[in-house]
Amino acid sequence: MALAHPTPLPFPKSEGAESVFQPQQQDLVVEFAEQFTALQGKFVFCLDQKELVESFNKLCYQNQWTKIYCEEEKWKGIVPPNSIHNDIVSCEASITSCEFLIARTGSIVMSSVHQGRIASVYAPVHVCIATTSQLVYDIKDGLNGLKNKYRQYLPSLITFATGPSRTADIEKTLVVGVHGPKEVYCFVVEDKV
Repeated sequence: MALAHPTPLPFPKSEGAESVFQPQQQDLVVEFAEQFTALQGKFVFCLDQKELVESFNKLCYQNQWTKIYCEEEKWKGIVPPNSIHNDIVSCEASITSCEFLIARTGSIVMSSVHQGRIASVYAPVHVCIATTSQLVYDIKDGLNGLKNKYRQYLPSLITFATGPSRTADIEKTLVVGVHGPKEVYCFVVEDKV
């Protein structure tokens, strides 16, 4: 009976195409950096590939990382010599790329196309490398970008990661790194000239 006589929507104009969030107020890089770091993420901006290599190597030296998991050929070149580690279970950090960065929420959009399903969640430290052209303002922009990029062949997994893994118990005690990485770094490389 309910299918034959559907109930009218109580607020028919509430489902508009306009965003309910504040419009973009500042540069996407700045907005993403502020939101990402507010969620305990660690943001690094690089002017070019050379600065990316220098910054990443400095991070490895400071943290004494010698076992870095990386499946993507394009990022293996930034890893210090003899530090590529092929076992995700015993690595100290993993490197992945992403599809997009969502500035408004400080989220990283990843898919199964580049790094599979486990590299961004299994390692104790996740390092994501992106470019400024991958920055979009809102989740809707990221989803539209994925639809335009892949058309009818969307990846089997699309993940939105917002900062390190965190959970709280019944007493609201926050614990970081229980169901994913304890630390998340996002290196953003300038690619717009």
